[in-house]
Amino acid sequence: MIKKLVLFVLLTFLFLNGCSTNQSSAKEEDVTHWKMTHISDSSHLWHRTAVEFANLVEEKTNGKVIIELFPNSQLGSEVDNINSIRYGATDLTITGETLEVWTPNAVMLAVPYAFESNNHMREVIEGDIGEKIENDIKRDIGLTPLFYMERAPRNLTSNYPISTPDDLRGFNMRVPNVPLFLDSWSEAGAQPQVMSLSEVFTGLQQGVIDGQENPNDLIESNGFYEVQNYLNLTEHVRSWIYVVVGTEQLKALPENQQEAVKEAAAEAEKYAQDLLEQETEEVRQRLIDAGMQINEDVDTDAFREAMLPALKEYFKEEQLELYQDILDVADENGGNQ
Repeated sequence: MIKKLVLFVLLTFLFLNGCSTNQSSAKEEDVTHWKMTHISDSSHLWHRTAVEFANLVEEKTNGKVIIELFPNSQLGSEVDNINSIRYGATDLTITGETLEVWTPNAVMLAVPYAFESNNHMREVIEGDIGEKIENDIKRDIGLTPLFYMERAPRNLTSNYPISTPDDLRGFNMRVPNVPLFLDSWSEAGAQPQVMSLSEVFTGLQQGVIDGQENPNDLIESNGFYEVQNYLNLTEHVRSWIYVVVGTEQLKALPENQQEAVKEAAAEAEKYAQDLLEQETEEVRQRLIDAGMQINEDVDTDAFREAMLPALKEYFKEEQLELYQDILDVADENGGNQ
């Protein structure tokens, strides 16, 4: 009798334990785990926005969608990150004009001297032109833009002041993998070369390159002030980037979770804008405090004129029309100053 009782208790324990394990597995199966990669470091506002977005997604989906973050090029370059989403190895990334590698109209995310002001750029992003670019990204790459983040204008750094295109003779500089950047800086007189962002500091330190161009926040977060003396206010590109997710990954979520992700994206977009406005002046001051000299004596009109032939040569008919449409938006709104 005692043996039967012991056997009964043991079987009951195993049965209940099995049920508990199955219930736990079932709950775990209901949770979607996304991997998000990007190239900026953990102090950068992109990463802080990514953290905010991940928290919002987890909150709004009641823990059903969890985003794990891999900043600072941990899983590769920007191109690697995009490809990894397309192959299903990861799910989200932060990207911009590099998308032109797959869809030509994405070049409009960063055309030299295309925008008169940030308001002008915002009008374009949130209007018909921005919608067309986003649809192209979905169609050509299989990525869905969730929200955009404005970038501070790109500036040129160097070890001596650069005020006009004439100062670019013999100047070796790094540019991202954007063909238009290569053509524009080459047309202006520099000797540009493509290099991964993670390699730029060492390249500057060792004299492989003489300078680079980036928004001030990336100049700071990558420590370029340690190996560059001058911040030249060329402000040659006003641009934006997208947080994108694999379209298949997004569609795999239940509809209510898709909506929750989009709600989180809208809130994260405003968070990023507020953060950028707050930090723009602070970043500039920190660069000055770190020893960089600000060269405000830059002839931006001369740089614009020097780069314009490269734009006209580079653009195909559709991109040239989009470029003209962007200029028309400024004209319609009095420059959007």
